[in-house]
Amino acid sequence: MKTVRLTCDDWQTLRDVRLAALADAPYAYGSTLEREQSMDESEWRRRLESGLSAVAVDGAETVGLIGAYLPEPDRPMLIGLWVDPAQRGRGVGDALVTEVLRWAAENGWSEVVLRVADGNDAARKLFLRLGFTATGVREPLESNPGVGTETLSRAI
Repeated sequence: MKTVRLTCDDWQTLRDVRLAALADAPYAYGSTLEREQSMDESEWRRRLESGLSAVAVDGAETVGLIGAYLPEPDRPMLIGLWVDPAQRGRGVGDALVTEVLRWAAENGWSEVVLRVADGNDAARKLFLRLGFTATGVREPLESNPGVGTETLSRAI
């Protein structure tokens, strides 16, 4: 298994894996399957123009996805981690998070933050195991304001 950073020309890969993630775990993301199914090529390409999108590839199969962007200067936010259910427990999530941490280090940033939805215990455990800690900041999930999210942070 390896991680691959996507470019604008990989928009179809991003679309396909992101839609699979939203179909598999709609409770975990700040968007919806219906919203993203309606996005056109230009919107998918725009997502790839800034920040980082990476996939995990096992042979010819794409088995995971992660992203990161800069909501504020010098403080990247990890977003959209997903691992194919058949591949969970095999280190795919670790590899994808490590790719975001590597990208942040390459850019000289000293911290990565993320938000994890309440009830997404497997993801929260992964992030804590990889050195993220709770910040005390909580916000509602955009796609379902009845669900809270917790912000975690990790120094690089």
